[in-house]
Amino acid sequence: MSANKDRSPSHFIKRIIDTDNESGKWNGRVHTRFPPEPNGYLHIGHAKSICLNFGLAEEYGGKCNLRFDDTNPLKEEEEYVRSIIEDVQWLGFDWQDRLLFASDYFQQLYDFAIDLVKKGDAFVCDLSSEAIRNQRGTLKDPGTESPFRDRSIQDNMDLFERMKAGEFSDGERTLRAKIDMAHPNLNMRDPVMYRILHATHHRTKDEWCIYPMYDWAHGLEDSIEGITHSICTLEFEDHRPLYDWYLDALDTYHPQQIEFARLNLNFTVVSKRKLKRLVDERVVDGWNDPRMPTISGLRRRGYTPLSVRKFSESVGVTKRDTVVDVAKLENVLRNDLNKNAPRVMGVLDPLKVVIINYPEDKVEYVDAVNNPEDRSEGTRKIAFTRELFIERADYMDDPPKKFFRLAPGREVRLKYAYFVTCYNVVKSETGDITELHCTYDPKTKGGAAHDGRRVKGTLHWVSATENISAKVNLYDRLFINDNPEEGGDFMNNINPNSLEIVESAILERSLSEPVHGCTYQFERLGYFIPDKDHSIPGRPVFNRAVSLRDSWAKQVKKVHK
Repeated sequence: MSANKDRSPSHFIKRIIDTDNESGKWNGRVHTRFPPEPNGYLHIGHAKSICLNFGLAEEYGGKCNLRFDDTNPLKEEEEYVRSIIEDVQWLGFDWQDRLLFASDYFQQLYDFAIDLVKKGDAFVCDLSSEAIRNQRGTLKDPGTESPFRDRSIQDNMDLFERMKAGEFSDGERTLRAKIDMAHPNLNMRDPVMYRILHATHHRTKDEWCIYPMYDWAHGLEDSIEGITHSICTLEFEDHRPLYDWYLDALDTYHPQQIEFARLNLNFTVVSKRKLKRLVDERVVDGWNDPRMPTISGLRRRGYTPLSVRKFSESVGVTKRDTVVDVAKLENVLRNDLNKNAPRVMGVLDPLKVVIINYPEDKVEYVDAVNNPEDRSEGTRKIAFTRELFIERADYMDDPPKKFFRLAPGREVRLKYAYFVTCYNVVKSETGDITELHCTYDPKTKGGAAHDGRRVKGTLHWVSATENISAKVNLYDRLFINDNPEEGGDFMNNINPNSLEIVESAILERSLSEPVHGCTYQFERLGYFIPDKDHSIPGRPVFNRAVSLRDSWAKQVKKVHK
């Protein structure tokens, strides 16, 4: 098969594939797979693996399977299967007719096990799981052979068949490979191939009560599917000798396992066990909470498929574990959205402005640019009225030197509209500012003065009468420490300000029916996406994807000084 000429930057896996293709090792084939276990939602680390496996297949004109390693019925659910399918599709990848399951191969895997038993390379062991662990040995000391290791082939066949028939209770017996209890690699010390587990499987129901272990199933699934390059993360490097041993012992088609470094992000945990704890203890609003590093969480937060794919490519493919700054992910998103996100105006903390020399009942429409990065997106009309709202932070009674926004006697530009000058400040009995009285210059429509004078400040605004009210969720990083594991329990590093809720933000009317799945830039505030799960007609809910600038950079520097 011919390779894609538009290659992304090379890395060591591509060099392996190039060498294989030059030698004709796989007859020019490139066939990869993405094999998640459906025991949770996929996260940003899985996204890297998805992009790598499907991306290599695309580049080399090959194929990539989506295969579920569903060998543990106690932890796997159909919900997770559906979410994984949705995530891979959202990233833009297509497995065509190759949606596969380990459970598709349960009979074949059992038959392979029978072959090993008949060859004398596997035996039924009566030791408990604890006893097996205790007899495994250490890196310095060899393990102890099971007293059942020398059972006859006939006895092993009989017992294994009875295991399958359901005659024994959970954990009563296992099927183990007979390799070497003194092997320097602990994974090779007579590993368990099958355990007894009377549990209902999400696909096979109660058809089976013995289930294959991952190491036994994985390589054989690759073999059955004709995979050429079995790409795994580095934690499986020590398992490769066992992967190879099983395939060699059965003298069957033998793919090549290749390991790469997993993706680690600061300010983040990606362990499924820890993510599940966040969900179970209601620290977050489910697996797709926008603060979660899950793909569904990123999607709900406003990340785009392109930004995730570009980020995955940018971190590279190496053999060395590193921690990537989450700011890099956020910046990739900013760059993508800056080019593509439509602009709108919204006010999160409103302060009323009354333009005292503007007609009371007049509604004027000004032209606003939809995307300054892409003028083909055109313009829209925004209502301008006597009463407006600006951000409360855009006014100060006694501003510091570099504060270029509104202050007593100061003139600023209202974006797309007019120059206005602060004339009077109205305060409550407690001294709180309730509204500003301003005058406008009618000769500055569009934001430019006829006499050429300039102003330094430009403010966003929304009409006080022609608007909609919306709930806005201001999401931030879930952890306050760049290493959430530091100091023990990661739960102790939860950011108490990871979510701020604005119940009544004021937005321009164009957002009364926002496009779901579209991330908008609220000018001067950041990027926001409508939350389709919680929005109702006439009352949208928006989630902040990311601010316009990295507000954490200074904090991180302080921590590491």
